[in-house]
Amino acid sequence: MKTILVTGGAGFIGSNFIHLMIQKYVDYKIINVDTLTYAGNLENLKNIEKHENYNFIKANICDKVKIDDIFSKYSIDYVVNFAAESHVDRSIVNPEIFLITNIIGTQVLLDVAKNHWKKEPHNKYNIEYRNDVKFLHVSTDEVYGALGKTGKFVETMPLMPNSPYSASKASADLIVRAYHETFGMPINITRCSNNYGPYQFPEKLIPLMINNCLNNKSLPIYGDGLQVRDWLHVSDHCEAIDCVLHNGDNGEIYNIGGNNEKTNIEIIKLIINTVGKSEKLITYIKDRPGHDRRYAIDNSKITTQLGWKPKFSFEVGIMDTIQWYLNNNHWITNIVNGDYREYYEKIYK
Repeated sequence: MKTILVTGGAGFIGSNFIHLMIQKYVDYKIINVDTLTYAGNLENLKNIEKHENYNFIKANICDKVKIDDIFSKYSIDYVVNFAAESHVDRSIVNPEIFLITNIIGTQVLLDVAKNHWKKEPHNKYNIEYRNDVKFLHVSTDEVYGALGKTGKFVETMPLMPNSPYSASKASADLIVRAYHETFGMPINITRCSNNYGPYQFPEKLIPLMINNCLNNKSLPIYGDGLQVRDWLHVSDHCEAIDCVLHNGDNGEIYNIGGNNEKTNIEIIKLIINTVGKSEKLITYIKDRPGHDRRYAIDNSKITTQLGWKPKFSFEVGIMDTIQWYLNNNHWITNIVNGDYREYYEKIYK
């Protein structure tokens, strides 16, 4: 039986990944570590919280003692690191927490994993590791910076982040790479495009716009709304991470994209028309500082080398996503009202 430590597993992508792994690998044990910040929602995992192969531990990845205890108790084989502060707007207001969590937290995880996975505990250099372990770091295409009207991000591009959030993620990527180059740590890094799908915290574009439409609130659009993003369904992203975890070449970086470039205003108008609201709800607001104009992912490395391909067309995926939020409006209501948080805070004090 493999034991996977999933950090940030109560968040949007992490919880979807845990659902996939529980369903796909009946002999895997999943340890979910999350500090339950505003975006960590255990309601995402309510249907598996009593599963025999699933354990939740409330912990901060910066807490080295706690992380070391978890490795000792559960004999971790794989780490999939989703844990991160992830909203650009918040990073502009308070960069410090992004640097602490995204950089120091990643380094703590690497250090603990290194010490538990090496075969010779007292050998500082020329380390040999167990041949059945891996550290997979989940990153973002934002580390590359912004593109012009043409071209796509490839794995060999230099990192040129433009926000405190993306700078913290780029720094974490470099730390992970350094542990591979210096200590021989078995690692992979994945860099994904914009995700959408169930369980996404409603400060992000798609769930925010759906919720505001349902409540007849204004739909705030930065600048002219013509910023371009490549959209990737979260289920496809999770399948890609699973593929890299089990088949990725040691030390390699893989871009994960959905080949779905859309402008923000295009997405918003689609949501408006789907739920039957008026475009009069759209409100153009001052653009945020350092707002990247265009992202686009070249996913040919993972598709040609590992055989992964996205299953969702954007047309199908976005309709499924809108319908999920319409069917699960109570989920957003619980977040807005804080009802789920009050419940879980009583359990995990």
